[in-house]
Amino acid sequence: MGGVSVYRRLLGYVIPHWRVFIFAMLAMLVVAGSETLFAMLMKPLLDGTFVERDETVIYYTPLALILLFLFRGIASYISEYSMSQVARLVIKKLRSEMFAQLLHLPVNFFDNTPSGTIIAKLIYDVEQVALAATDVITILIRDTLTVVGLLAWMFYLNWQLALILLIGTPLIAQFIRVINHRFRRYSSHIQTSMGEVSHIAEEAIVGQRIVKTYAGQDYERQRFEHANEENRRLNMKLMSTSAASVPLVQFVSALAAAGVIYVALRQEDLSVGGFVSFITAMMMLMQPMKRLTKISASLQRGIAAAISIFTFIDLPAEEDEGRLVLSGCYQEVAFAIESFHYSNSEKAVLQQIHFTVKAGTTVALVGRSGSGKSTLVNLLPRFYPLTAGVITVDGIDIREYQLAALRDQLALVSQHVTLFNDTIANNIAYGRLGGTPEADIIAAAEAAHAWEFIRELPLGLQTPIGENGVLLSGGQRQRLSIARALLKRAPILILDEATSALDSHSERHIQEALELLMANSTTLVIAHRLSTIERADQIIVMDQGRIVERGTHTELLALGGAYSALYQLQFAD
Repeated sequence: MGGVSVYRRLLGYVIPHWRVFIFAMLAMLVVAGSETLFAMLMKPLLDGTFVERDETVIYYTPLALILLFLFRGIASYISEYSMSQVARLVIKKLRSEMFAQLLHLPVNFFDNTPSGTIIAKLIYDVEQVALAATDVITILIRDTLTVVGLLAWMFYLNWQLALILLIGTPLIAQFIRVINHRFRRYSSHIQTSMGEVSHIAEEAIVGQRIVKTYAGQDYERQRFEHANEENRRLNMKLMSTSAASVPLVQFVSALAAAGVIYVALRQEDLSVGGFVSFITAMMMLMQPMKRLTKISASLQRGIAAAISIFTFIDLPAEEDEGRLVLSGCYQEVAFAIESFHYSNSEKAVLQQIHFTVKAGTTVALVGRSGSGKSTLVNLLPRFYPLTAGVITVDGIDIREYQLAALRDQLALVSQHVTLFNDTIANNIAYGRLGGTPEADIIAAAEAAHAWEFIRELPLGLQTPIGENGVLLSGGQRQRLSIARALLKRAPILILDEATSALDSHSERHIQEALELLMANSTTLVIAHRLSTIERADQIIVMDQGRIVERGTHTELLALGGAYSALYQLQFAD
């Protein structure tokens, strides 16, 4: 992705705000013109006041200076405020597009990308892009107009001196071209480094209980210090390049300026006012030239950040080419998986998985950790694309169904409970369940035995629960997750260790609620507690990604195989 094409795409986010942008440009034109007018005032001020003693010039020149800086101040405020408005609108638009993309990326992306890297893109990279889209444009337009205006005045005063001043221009242009490459390279490395800093900080925050329990403070501090130092080192390289570029450009300009002064002092036809006006314009060139030189760093940082952002925005979303709509009326769900492996691995996680789940029945998946149970149920909502095989509903490949329609028929209760930093009511009636009457939310909470603790809270259903429900116990969080599934009333239910965080008393009550829900659903249950699945219509025993046994609880015990061994191990006491 080339720098020019990236910047052209970036400017596409500015174009919708062209009215504000043009207004800002007009204000910049006034600011640039005021610089030239100030240099022009030096000639009549000196010649008319000190040489010719012209009363009109003496009277009007101070007034002209006051008006000049008054209009300059107003125009400067308008240009900066307008460009800042455009910048924040660009930032808002980019972040909105990135977040929308984030919600539709496949699960594989999140498996392979640290969340800190994604957050750094949303926060750090977007700010760098805004600088390139607006601040850089401001400097380019305002300072370029200033330079052009001052040079025009200098050519008007004495074209020979102006040509001498321009001798260093080709050398400056070549120097800027060379350092642009360094700026972009360091900027790209800095963005990667910021992602690493954010990632380590996020892990320390999320896992702070483990860090404290296992005395991991020194280890985490060393990890963060290493990433932090790398970020500092890269920033210093960028700053070193930027800091060196300005004095070098100024030195070349000073050489040209020295030549101008030397030649000017030997010319007899240049008046005192003209000489001072020329020198004033020449000195006033230094600041805009300095800013135009430094702009390269911001521009290359912005382009590097834009490449990162546009690469993210252009990532392919979850595959959703299905056109059929899945209704709640169906006869069976069939798994015919030849093999499955994750995108970053060639090792098969599942092999030769064939079974059918009749509507309204319960199939339990059991086996040792790592046997592939969770992977198998994650294929039904199409969290991962099948690599070889098919899953069908009434003989139709689930890939033929619209993704949203398929998932609308599913409810998931996982051992890893996900709650949001919101109220209890909004966590139960989440997503498409939003707007559910409070009576229905309470009924779901009662069925999940969550109402008994919710009603004791000061704000009841409107109680905020903190990040991922940090203000609740593990059992309470699990109950809210179950209440969410109960409220959805989905015809297909996936229970992945749904009662793992509950004590025996709560588990008995919730098991009753789940059985009531399961009676009207097609249910896939993953359970390590075999006592919770004794009444399943079919139990499938998995080992190393394969089905090794299947049958009812009684049949499998009588078989005396893997299931029987697991059962005896759990109830050995």
